[in-house]
Amino acid sequence: MIDRTRLGHPLLRWAWSLVRLDFVGIPFGALFFCLSLTPSLLPRDWLFAGLIGGINGAIGYGIGVLIRKFLQRFVLRGRSWWPPSATVLRIAKAVVVAGALTVPVLMMIPAARWQRQVSELMGIEGPDTLSHMRTLVIAVLVGAACISVWRVLVDLVKLIARMLIRRWRLQNEVAFFIGTAVTAVLIVMLVNGVLYRGFLLGASQVFQPQNSTSAAGVAQPVKPEKSGSPTSFAPWDSLGYQGRNFVAGGPDADELTRLNGRPAREPIRVYAGLQTADTDAARMAVLLSELERTEAFDRELLVIIPTTGTGWVNPVAARAVESMYNGDTALVGMQYSYLPSWISFLGDREKSVDAARMMIDGIHQRWSALPAGDRPKLALYGESLGSFAGQGAFGWLPDIAESGFSGVLWVGPPHESSLWSGLVVRRDPGTREVEPRYDNGRTVRFSQSAGPADVQRIAAPHWAGTRVLFLQHASDPIVWWSPNLLFSRPDWLREPPGAGRTESMRWYPIVTFWQVSADITNASGMPEGHGHNYGDTVLDGWVAVAPPDGWTPEDTERIRADLEAKAGVDGPPV
Repeated sequence: MIDRTRLGHPLLRWAWSLVRLDFVGIPFGALFFCLSLTPSLLPRDWLFAGLIGGINGAIGYGIGVLIRKFLQRFVLRGRSWWPPSATVLRIAKAVVVAGALTVPVLMMIPAARWQRQVSELMGIEGPDTLSHMRTLVIAVLVGAACISVWRVLVDLVKLIARMLIRRWRLQNEVAFFIGTAVTAVLIVMLVNGVLYRGFLLGASQVFQPQNSTSAAGVAQPVKPEKSGSPTSFAPWDSLGYQGRNFVAGGPDADELTRLNGRPAREPIRVYAGLQTADTDAARMAVLLSELERTEAFDRELLVIIPTTGTGWVNPVAARAVESMYNGDTALVGMQYSYLPSWISFLGDREKSVDAARMMIDGIHQRWSALPAGDRPKLALYGESLGSFAGQGAFGWLPDIAESGFSGVLWVGPPHESSLWSGLVVRRDPGTREVEPRYDNGRTVRFSQSAGPADVQRIAAPHWAGTRVLFLQHASDPIVWWSPNLLFSRPDWLREPPGAGRTESMRWYPIVTFWQVSADITNASGMPEGHGHNYGDTVLDGWVAVAPPDGWTPEDTERIRADLEAKAGVDGPPV
């Protein structure tokens, strides 16, 4: 034990107080750290394992400190046998500290094995035990930083309380209550004001420049069926990074003619970027003008696509549906942000919903004005935050059917998605949360997307009228992350695991929340069929909800082979 009186300067003594550890808090911190090493939805490398381990360890340490204070004040005070002798205390501390140091080190052996097991489920290589030991170093640094920040806040409360006591002669309890309240208000103001705005400003500085650039090999389209072409009302330079990828990519009529063996039409791709107009309403007006200019309402299929945070449209989904309909399609999207989806979701999720609702309502109103026999089939596609935004445009499931949509494909919906969450909560009795059934699948169905065969199985029973399909992986943290994970075990962790999720995953209060939070950061980087990567089943999703007349399984496999051959040709995936 270091004698604080020998540290000399008061600042040195205060600095030591920030890192010294509480005897009871140590084993609880070690316990939470060990629990954080257990497997979750996706594999974690040593850096993220250390980050989550440090956070959970600090939380466990704080819980241990609170338990000690509670026991000392309400249970042990006044007991004849407490405190024990100095010898007993020294032995107890030595045993606890030795155990708290030894057990986490030993836990790294099964931790690395668990990560290899989860990695094997994803078809990727897992870490070796020795390299995974670096987790300990990161966890110690992160845990120490968290504990130090907390102690700075406690010292601030004490400082305010002492000032109130000296100045106003307040009672200790009142002064500490006011000090706590003032500190809490300062923290809220700091987080919601300075830190939050600073974070968004910093994110803007990082991602806005990319929005003004174009990916390598992306050139302005010259055909009038594309926004950004010389005849377009949406200038090429205004479409943003992802918008330019979208309109410049995809198959042309000649390519589709060779693929399908019959004359094809040039696919229509309409898009409005953030710089296309100053407001959502003005961008919507440009979209409608573009749809009229390209004669999009004369096509067989019109697809409305609420985009992700950056304005991204899944190039595999776009190419798949265009190939199925031999180019007799019109795809339309609109950018509402240039920030990644997870930042847009945290920062201003309502902005995505408002933009999607305006786009869906505006196009639907124009579509409804056409004679019933002259309208194209109307479909809706959304992935990730695009799915969240698209669902927000409807009050409930019947609104979709009554609006005349032929098919709706929603991929990887965030857990907070309005329709998805409502349908899952009201799912048919006896069905699992990971693969629910609602109203016996009359209108809406859910697929684990465990390969094309799973989607085909879900779509096989008779399915009349509007078709709504959710594709969701059992290992996708975007789908399963929720603040409720902090203190409530969800049904999907009570039930047998879905395809692609390890059987070893367990729910632990607080710990699991941070594990799944870390999984989100790597969700899109998983191989197809795992995490937030649905590239291997999006074609089957389209076939399920919007098949062309006379479509056959052989047609599906022909398009699948072409998609696999063309993988990556339509621009970067994010």
